[in-house]
Amino acid sequence: MCHICGEDVICCDLCAHRCKIHDGKTGICGVRKNIAGTLTPLTYGKVSAEAIDPIEKKPLNHFLPGTYTYSLGGIGCNFRCKHCQNWEISQISEYRGYLRDISPEEGVRRAVENECKSIAWTYNEPTIWHEYTKDMGTLTKKQNLKTIYVTNGYITEEALKDISSMLDAFRVDIKSFSDSFYRSVCSARLEPVLNSTIVAKECGMHIETVTLIIPGMNDSPDEIRALIHWVVENIGPDTPMHFTGFYPQYHMTDKMPTTVAVLERACEIAKEEGILYPYTGNVGNTDYQNTYCHSCGAQLIERNGYRTKIVGLDGTTCSACGENIPIVI
Repeated sequence: MCHICGEDVICCDLCAHRCKIHDGKTGICGVRKNIAGTLTPLTYGKVSAEAIDPIEKKPLNHFLPGTYTYSLGGIGCNFRCKHCQNWEISQISEYRGYLRDISPEEGVRRAVENECKSIAWTYNEPTIWHEYTKDMGTLTKKQNLKTIYVTNGYITEEALKDISSMLDAFRVDIKSFSDSFYRSVCSARLEPVLNSTIVAKECGMHIETVTLIIPGMNDSPDEIRALIHWVVENIGPDTPMHFTGFYPQYHMTDKMPTTVAVLERACEIAKEEGILYPYTGNVGNTDYQNTYCHSCGAQLIERNGYRTKIVGLDGTTCSACGENIPIVI
């Protein structure tokens, strides 16, 4: 996913930064290097974090609920978020801890061995791991496993389409509906995130959005309403939207944690704007953690933290009224 764009210069086409990388240098992500005219992924198969996670931890509430996902993370990122919760691995290009080698074949084997229903590339940005995730994802199809990107959404259209045949779920952070927020907090822009989310939807991927609400930064009702309106109009009202609580992290320790009331108000606005399935996260138990039928209101899935119990689903329909529920089982 690159092309020559000048003497000793390679243009990387993976993310919206579209870095022009000179010989011997890396792009913004720090892990893709121009070595004598070849763009080399330095972290292919290099894993910093490996876990068996409840899929709700991603968070995904309408994709294989109650199952476990084999989660892998590498190092590096194409964002510079001041509040990053995984900055120890995302904001570096050389990991001073322990990096293990896990081949695509071995990753799939471990997922199957641990009875996971999916593989998630998460913890840092999977876009910059393109070749590795593509190779592993292609192998998953032979094992009937699903695949997940937990992503900031800065992937280009051509890169997303290149992996579309192997990618099932696109769990995207829409960090704010303000371009100035993206520029000042993430060193990125909003529009490419919105564009890639539309492309993922067009490619048939399951979409769920997450917005971390930061007091005084992106918590105004008007901005939240504008974001929700965009999702309804462009991705659809049946898109699960997660509003999660901020806790002071990394270079943003001067802000207060988000209150439950703010997140519940975001969910209320989402319902007012037509979103069928708004959720809270990172704040303990609320009614907005559970899943209710959008037609009759019956409880479908009960959640307590990451403990999940399906209580009102018959396949993908509501047991009470027979309404079809937009969920992947």
